[in-house]
Amino acid sequence: MKNLINILALWFLCILAFSCKKNTSSTIKPTIVKQKITKSPQEILGNPNYLAISYGGYRAVSREVQPTIAELKDDMKLLAAMGIGLLRTYNVQLAHAPNVLKAIQELKKENPEFEMYVMLGAWIDCKNAWTGDAPDHYTESEANAAEIERAVALANQYPEIVKIIAVGNEAMVKWATSYYVQPNVILKWVNHLQELKKQKKLPATLWVTSSDDFASWGGGEDSYHNEDLNRLIAAVDFISMHTYPFHNTHYNPNFWRVPNEEKHLSEKEKVDAAMLRALNFAKAQYDSVTNYMHHIGVKKPIHIGETGWASVSDGLYGTEGSKANDEYKQGKYYHLIRDWTTSKGISCFYFEAFNEQWKDAQNPVGSENHFGLFTLDGKAKYPLWGLVDKGTFNGLTRNGNKITKTYDGDTEALMKSVLAPPLK
Repeated sequence: MKNLINILALWFLCILAFSCKKNTSSTIKPTIVKQKITKSPQEILGNPNYLAISYGGYRAVSREVQPTIAELKDDMKLLAAMGIGLLRTYNVQLAHAPNVLKAIQELKKENPEFEMYVMLGAWIDCKNAWTGDAPDHYTESEANAAEIERAVALANQYPEIVKIIAVGNEAMVKWATSYYVQPNVILKWVNHLQELKKQKKLPATLWVTSSDDFASWGGGEDSYHNEDLNRLIAAVDFISMHTYPFHNTHYNPNFWRVPNEEKHLSEKEKVDAAMLRALNFAKAQYDSVTNYMHHIGVKKPIHIGETGWASVSDGLYGTEGSKANDEYKQGKYYHLIRDWTTSKGISCFYFEAFNEQWKDAQNPVGSENHFGLFTLDGKAKYPLWGLVDKGTFNGLTRNGNKITKTYDGDTEALMKSVLAPPLK
C-alpha cells in the first residue's frame, strides 16, 4: 500500500511538473488591440480637454472651390494641437462636412489616439429662401427633408465622430430675413431625429439640438415666447445659443462706450475695461436663456454654439463706427470667454477657426471675413501668439506655410491698430 501511495505521489508530481513546464513555455503575451477612442456627448460637452470651435475650411472667395482632404487634415492637426476636440459644421448640402468627417477618419487610422468629434449642422430654410421670391416664413423649404436625411446618413456612417446633430443655424431668429422659419419647423425635425434614436435608426448616444441666437431661445423679446418654442426646449438634448457682443457694439452700444468715470484711463485701459463689459454682456445673454428655460420648468445643459470677435472691419464696426475691430480686442475677448466658459463647464464653439473670404466676397475688409483665429495663409492672430511661443504648432503648416505670428509678433505694431471705444 505504501508503495502504491509513493507511485501515485510520484505520478502526480510528474504531471504537475509537466503542466507547469508546458504553461511556462507556451505563455504568450496577449495581443493588445487598440480600441477606437470615442466618447459620448456628455463626456465631451463642457469638458476643458475638448475645446469647441466653429470650422469652415474654405480658402477661396467661393464655396464652389472645396478644400481638399489634405488641406482639411492640415487644419485638423492645427486645431488638435491647440486643444480643440469638438468641431461645429453648418450644412451637409456641400462636400465640406462629409470631407471633414473623412479627413478625421483618415487621421484616426493613421494615429488611433487622434481624437476629434463633430457637431454636424443641418441647414434649415423657409420656402423661397435665396430664390429671389418673397420668403414664406410660415412654410418650410422642400429641401429641408433631404438635408436631414443626409445628416442622418453621415451620423450613421461616422458614429465614432458625429456626436451631435444641430437642426438649423440661426434659423428661427427674425433678423435672418432671407430664410428664418417658425419654431414648429425646428421642433418637427428635432422630434424626427429623437424618434429615429428610439427606433435604433440613429445611435442612442447621439444628441440633438438647434443652434440659434439667444433671443430665439427665449432670452430676448417676448415675441419669441410661444408654446412651440417651449416644446422645442423640452425636446432638445441641450440648448446651443449664440451671443455676439461684437455685433452689439453697434446695435446696443451702451455697454461698449466709455463711461465718464473711465475718461481718465489710458487708451489700453479703456479697451480692457470695455472688453470686460463685453464679456459681462455675453454672460447676461446666457443668463437670460437660463432664466427663461427655468421659467417654463425645464432644466438641461446650455452651451454657446457661437460667439466671436472680428479683427478687421469697415462700416458699422470699423473706424467710422463702433471701433470694435482689431486683433488685440479679439485676443482679449477670446481669452475672457474661454476662461469663463471653461470655469463654468460650458462648451463654447468659438467663431471661428480660420478666416474665410467667401462670406463677404465683394468686400475684402468686411467683418464676416475676419473672425478667424488664423489668417487664410496660416498666420496665428494675437489670441494665439502665446501658443506660437510655446512651440505648439511646430512642424505644422497651412497652405504649405509654417505657422507664424501676425505683425511678425511685434506688439507695438499691433497696438498702433487699436482704437479705444467711443465716449458716451
